[in-house]
Amino acid sequence: MQSVKHELLQALSAVLEQTLSGAGERAAFESPKVAAHGDFAITAALQMAKPLRQSPRQVADTLCSELQATAAFQRWVDDVAVAGPGFINIRLKPAAKQQVVHDVLAQAAQYGVQQATGQRMMVEFVSANPTGPLHVGHGRQAALGDAICNLFATQGWQVYREFYYNDAGAQINTLALSVQSRARGDKPGDPAWPQAAYNGDYIADIAADFMARKTVKADDREFSASGDIDDLDGMRLFAVAYLRHEQDLDLKAFEVQFDNYYLESSLYTSGRVDEAVQRLRQAGKTYEHDGALWLRTSDYGDDKDRVMRKGDGSYTYFVPDVAYHISKWERGFHKVVNIQGTDHHGTIARVRAGLQGLNLGIPEGFPDYVLHTMVRVMRGGEEVKISKRAGSYVTLRDLIEWTSKDAVRFFLLSRKPDTEYTFDVDLAVQKNNDNPVYYVQYAHARICSVLASWGGEVPGLLEADLSPLDSPAALSLMLQLAKYPEMLSAAAQDFAPHDVTFYLRDLAASYHSYYDAERILVDDEAVKRARLALVAATAQVLHNGLAVLGVAAPQKM
Repeated sequence: MQSVKHELLQALSAVLEQTLSGAGERAAFESPKVAAHGDFAITAALQMAKPLRQSPRQVADTLCSELQATAAFQRWVDDVAVAGPGFINIRLKPAAKQQVVHDVLAQAAQYGVQQATGQRMMVEFVSANPTGPLHVGHGRQAALGDAICNLFATQGWQVYREFYYNDAGAQINTLALSVQSRARGDKPGDPAWPQAAYNGDYIADIAADFMARKTVKADDREFSASGDIDDLDGMRLFAVAYLRHEQDLDLKAFEVQFDNYYLESSLYTSGRVDEAVQRLRQAGKTYEHDGALWLRTSDYGDDKDRVMRKGDGSYTYFVPDVAYHISKWERGFHKVVNIQGTDHHGTIARVRAGLQGLNLGIPEGFPDYVLHTMVRVMRGGEEVKISKRAGSYVTLRDLIEWTSKDAVRFFLLSRKPDTEYTFDVDLAVQKNNDNPVYYVQYAHARICSVLASWGGEVPGLLEADLSPLDSPAALSLMLQLAKYPEMLSAAAQDFAPHDVTFYLRDLAASYHSYYDAERILVDDEAVKRARLALVAATAQVLHNGLAVLGVAAPQKM
C-alpha cells in the first residue's frame, strides 16, 4: 500500500501545485479523527484558502474535482468527499488496501526498511561501571539502546553501538578493597568489614578465584590473578576483568552486542581530558574562583556556572564526559544518542555547554539523550528489592532466569522510557492474552500453524488473486499492515520503541479478530490462497516488528 500512497501523494502534489504555486511541497495525508469518515484526510484547503482569497470549502470543492480527474485517484480511490469547513476525506478501493499484501510478501524482511542513507550514528548505552552485576535498570537501558539502534537501522542509518565504563576511580578502589577483605576471610557484618564495601555474594566469588590464580577473559580484556592477598592492584584489575566477563554473560543472555568498549581511564592516559580543559581555557569559557576552575555553563542555558576542576586538582565528573564526546565527534559520529538513567539529567546542560564552548562546529543539541526511570520488580504480589547474587538489587540475569529474554525485552520496552514501570514477573510467565508478549508471539505461531497445515510455499502466494479480501475484518487487517512503515519512521524519530510494542499488540488483535471472523483453509482455492496470502503477510510484519525489539517470533508455542 506504500506504493499506492506514494502514487496518490504525487497526484495530490501536482494538483496542489497547479492550484497554488509552492503548495505541492506540502502535500500530505492525515488519518481521519473518525475512522468511519475514510482512510485518508487532506487539510490543505484550510491553509490555501487565505492566499487564494476563497473559503476553505470552495478550495476543497475545487481540489476534490481535480483529484477525482487524476489517473491515480481513479485507479485507487473509491470516494472523495468534502466535509466540515474544508476537510477532504478519501475512501480507498479494496484493491488499494489489498496491495499491501503483495508489498509485504515481495519485500519480506525488508518491508518497512528504508534505503541506506550513508549516514553514521553512535548509540551509547548500558555503560555500567564494572563494580557488580547488571541490574534491572541496566536491562531497561540495554533493551532501549538495542531497539533504538534497530529502529534507526530500518531508516537507513549505519549504527554503531558503544559501551563506556569507568575502570578507575573511587568505586573501583572500593571494589578492590571489598575483594581483599573477602580474601582475608571477612564478610559483611564483621567488625573489619569496610563500611562502603560491596556486599553481594559475587565479591566472595571474585576473591576465591583470585586466590586460586584463575584467568578471566572479557570481550575487551584478559587478566590472570597472582593469588597474592597483598596485591591490591592485581585484585583491582582482576575484579574489573571478572565483572566485565559477568556483564558479557548478561548481555549475551540478553542478545545485545557492542561494536566497541570505551574506557574512561583512556581519556586521562591519552591526555584528552587535559586537552579539553585547555581548549576551553583558551576559548575564554572558564575562570578561576575560590581556588577552583569554573566553566561558564550559564552562557549556554544552564542555571549557574559549574566547577570543572576542584581545589584539590581533581576534575568533576562531567569533564571527562565532555572529552569523551569530543572523541565521538572527531570519530565522525555527528549524530549521537546516549541512553542513560534520569539521574543523569543534570549533566546534560553541562556537557552540551562544554562542547559548545570548544567552537568545533558541534550543534547545540549534540548529543541526544534518552533518559529512563528505574524499574520495580513484583513477584508473588510483593516487590523484590534484593538479589542473593548482587546483595542489594535485582539483577538482569535474575529477571531473565525467572521469565525469559523475550519477556524481559518486550516488557521493558512497553512504556515510554521516562515513565515509571513495574515488571510483573508472574504476568510475564503467563500463557494467556493478558501477557502482551505471549499475545503477540501467539499470533505469529498461530499463523505458522495455519501455513503448516496448508503445506504450500509462501513465495507462491505472491501470484494470488487478492480480490476476495473484501470483508471488513480483512480490510481492517490490511490497513493495520499498511501502517507499519510509517510507524517505524515515527518511532525512530521520537526514540520511541514502545510505539513498536503498541503497534504489534494492535496488529495481533486485528489478526485474532480476523481469524475468528473468517476460516482460512476453505475449499474454494482462490479464496483460500487470498486468505493465506493475507495471514502470511501478517506473520511477516509481526516477525519484522519483533526483530526490531530483539524478540523472537516462534513458529510453535
